[in-house]
Amino acid sequence: MKTYRKSIDIDAPISEVWQVLTEDLPRDSDPFGILRIDGTLAAGSRIKLWSEIEPKRAFALTVTDFQPPHTMVWRGGMPLRLFTGTRKFSLSTAGGTTRFDMEEVFSGLLSGLIVKSMPDLTTSFEKFANALKEKAEHHG
Repeated sequence: MKTYRKSIDIDAPISEVWQVLTEDLPRDSDPFGILRIDGTLAAGSRIKLWSEIEPKRAFALTVTDFQPPHTMVWRGGMPLRLFTGTRKFSLSTAGGTTRFDMEEVFSGLLSGLIVKSMPDLTTSFEKFANALKEKAEHHG
């Protein structure tokens, strides 16, 4: 199992951060390191995502959890859960700011082999969090 995490405090109301994450991101995904998202970010929906990391590959994902304005989870991978990637976005409030936490866990029987062939996502996670912070703090 391999896990990536990133947290950042954002000086904007949770509602603004959620709007940027779920409405602005699909329309203007480039600053986030995402080339394109097809589909609607909503509970149970299926989306396709193209990333800067692998621009020629579309990742087929399902939104498995969607609880505005706090949680969104995307999951994708291989049948029989041989390899699964689960990305969780969490928002919470503390002291007048919004705390953004993002985590991706790769698991499954083949995860050890597949993760070795994948690029390190640390820089991608930092870019995503910083873009969300910038857009939410200057939103509206």
